[in-house]
Amino acid sequence: MVITGKSIDRRAFLRGTGAALTLPLLDAMTPAFAVDKVRPTRMAFVQVPNGIFNLGNEWSPKAVGALGEDLPVTLQPLADFKDRMLVLSGLDSQQAAGLGFEIAGDHPRACTAWLTGTHAKMTAGADLQAGVSADQIAAQEFGKETQLASLEVALESSEVVGSCEAAYSCAYFNTISWRDEGSPNPMEHRPRALFERLFGAAGTTDPKVRAALRQEDRSILDAVNQDVTRLRGKLGGKDRGKIEQYF
Repeated sequence: MVITGKSIDRRAFLRGTGAALTLPLLDAMTPAFAVDKVRPTRMAFVQVPNGIFNLGNEWSPKAVGALGEDLPVTLQPLADFKDRMLVLSGLDSQQAAGLGFEIAGDHPRACTAWLTGTHAKMTAGADLQAGVSADQIAAQEFGKETQLASLEVALESSEVVGSCEAAYSCAYFNTISWRDEGSPNPMEHRPRALFERLFGAAGTTDPKVRAALRQEDRSILDAVNQDVTRLRGKLGGKDRGKIEQYF
């Protein structure tokens, strides 16, 4: 690590001709003599709503307590992180279960109850009722330190209107994130939309400007080239190597 009296803000961007590119975490963002060297905390919730193949119960460790060498097959790729990992078993959400008059609807109720801990109101209309989800409770705090408080990401299109299963609104079925009891957060499945939300594009939401930028036959790295050159001159060897790898 190169020790200097200067530091680069961890929110720093490289900019040029309407493009903005975020930087990876560099040593120069956490100087050795800095008083506050705490790195930002990240939290992620990942749901696989239709289940995962689990023949022989290969998700659960064979013993209670600290994870040992005999990890089940499914967890073995995470062996390097076992000292920083907890596997919780025996969990159940009664709020996902159906009431006497509710026929079917297990999927939308489970999707909703997982992070909200509430029972989804059986409705296909606009009178949704759930609760604030755990990710949004965390986002209220993370948003004080990060540019974006939360990202809601899906692998496929997920509409939140209409009826999807057993008279339950698609909002219950196609999102796991809720701002409040009546406001589901739509999930984004388009990589370009996520990229532009994270890193910016033209500094404008004008669709015509964005379309013109997409048609340019050049890399975003070309657009920020001058900024890249200036940045390299401020970094130590380790950081320069990390920047080259990142680009």
